Amino acid sequence: MLLNLRSLISTSVFFTLITTKTLAFPDIQNHWAHECISQMQPRNLVTGYPDGNFRPQGSITRAEFAVLMLNAFPDAPIIRSGITFKDVPDNHWAKQAIQDAYRRGFFAGYPGNIFQPNQAIPRVQAIAILAGAKKYKNQALLGNANQNPLEQYYNDADQIPNYARAAVTAASTNLLVVNYPQIRQLRPNESATRGEVAALFCRALNIYALPGEYIAGVDVYPQQVRSLPGKLDQTPVFNSNSPELVRQGGILLSTFPPTGKTTPEAHLNYAFNGRFDIFSHHLAKAETTSQINPPFYQGIILHNPTSRTVTVEVLQAASYLSNPDAPFIPLADILDNADGKVYSGPGSRVMGEVLRGIRQENFPATIAIPPASSHILLNQPLPINRIPASNGRSTMIRLRSNGGVYVANLAMRTPNLANGIYRPPTKEDWVRMLIQGDFAQPRDSIPTPLDPPRQPTVFGRVAGVSQGGVWEARITDNPNSNSLSIPAPGEAISYVLGTLHLITLNTEQIQSAPMLQRYADTAYFAHSNYGVEYKLTLPLENRTNQVQRVEMLLQTPLKDEGGEDKLLFANPSFEQVFFRGTVRIKDGEVTRYLHLVQRRGELGKPLLDLTLQPGEVREINVDFIYPPDVTPPQVLTVRTVEFK
Repeated sequence: MLLNLRSLISTSVFFTLITTKTLAFPDIQNHWAHECISQMQPRNLVTGYPDGNFRPQGSITRAEFAVLMLNAFPDAPIIRSGITFKDVPDNHWAKQAIQDAYRRGFFAGYPGNIFQPNQAIPRVQAIAILAGAKKYKNQALLGNANQNPLEQYYNDADQIPNYARAAVTAASTNLLVVNYPQIRQLRPNESATRGEVAALFCRALNIYALPGEYIAGVDVYPQQVRSLPGKLDQTPVFNSNSPELVRQGGILLSTFPPTGKTTPEAHLNYAFNGRFDIFSHHLAKAETTSQINPPFYQGIILHNPTSRTVTVEVLQAASYLSNPDAPFIPLADILDNADGKVYSGPGSRVMGEVLRGIRQENFPATIAIPPASSHILLNQPLPINRIPASNGRSTMIRLRSNGGVYVANLAMRTPNLANGIYRPPTKEDWVRMLIQGDFAQPRDSIPTPLDPPRQPTVFGRVAGVSQGGVWEARITDNPNSNSLSIPAPGEAISYVLGTLHLITLNTEQIQSAPMLQRYADTAYFAHSNYGVEYKLTLPLENRTNQVQRVEMLLQTPLKDEGGEDKLLFANPSFEQVFFRGTVRIKDGEVTRYLHLVQRRGELGKPLLDLTLQPGEVREINVDFIYPPDVTPPQVLTVRTVEFK
């Protein structure tokens, strides 16, 4: 049996990440999905037959599939009342499971209140049911808008029943579908085998245990995948990104002491001293005219609690709105950005300017804060001028103080003078909110604990003090080497960037900045490392006796643990942008700024094309700051072009 049905009908399964490679069933050792099946057994999702075999080519009935759905998604909510199926008698072994699966919306049944519990489930049904349980939405593809997306995935798309086409499209663009042996043959109306069902559940449950060659919409590229040398520095970062969407003003983040505050739990009691950074990214949104006015303002306060004057240097600083400062506009994949005027979105513009060492004119170079006094560092609007619309403000500031300072980030509706006339908040307004205010609302989703990791995982948004503003690395063959050997012609080496829990591209390296202080309902780590600068040096050496052509690329592979010798990329290509920002490339005395736009699963285009003579060592510097609105991980790839 695929399931231990008697023990699983009423038992919820607790999922943990298990990486065992033990082949529990002797008859799956040569099966294309053997690793997936092996990893499902410790999760109590599959069991074998009395003879110890799994029988991966056997079928699974709709009733068995209902039980499997309940155990794979034990927390799925009940969304409707039960129904009496004419062909499921009271004494049917799976009656309760079928009812529960129906009430959770997994199954709809056939016309006339028929369920067909003993029918071998067709592949199209299994795919559609899982897509519904995952609440997948169709991801837009690049290319011909008039072309049916299913035709870009399958040669037999015309065989997909009309009722399932939308669900199969969503499953396909979310990379759920597994086809063996022909990747472009869906075979929608054939009965799903037990091995195929296991493979679908591995995809749905983010168990990265299937060869990429069998995942519809995926291209596999052989290239070594390595962890990134170096580590984050010790710079504390005031990291404010929760709630991302602000509908009700209040305290976004405060490191002030809780004493004397109306909402003491909103204050983390952390003083910055020396080098520190401030990162902030928040949105406002309006669906009705009443939500436009009064507009929101954002304020950042510095406070000196000491008995002497504290001086704060503002090293670099930039703050921009989506509209009108930096609207999201379509841009080419790679553009020269020598003058800094190429950007799409406020995060792209802000991080590009800080990368160049710019301090906006409205930020003073030096701030002297008297004893027991506060200073307003930022007092800027977050306006919306039409409906429906949203607007966001991204801010990045690098500072150095010669004494302890507290920092707070606040949002408030602009005070109303009269007759629709509004004034900017004053220092007194901000201090009053700091003392008397509550958390800004609404709160973002509460994160999932990461120890032990579990699925599904909600990473949450960041609000607190993270540790690390710069990741600096000199990338060489090993710690005792002075250079990095270029790969053999036709081969590539990739170093991971921005990896996080559960998504390490098979390196097991987690680069997310730890939190020194955080709110209880916000992220456990600074996932995505927004505002963190990656400063990478690659002394490339051609150790061959031939002239070699070498390319350097930033790439955005799919979030699959494909293996240490391969990465997975999307085919067809997605519209969804996963990276937009400026990268600085230095080759000897030549420095270039390039603005990149990369989509989900995109191979990327070369940042640099080098010709290396035999024995030559060329030092290349790659430097960028992770902008908000970017979805990691990425990889930095060195590829030697094969001469033909």
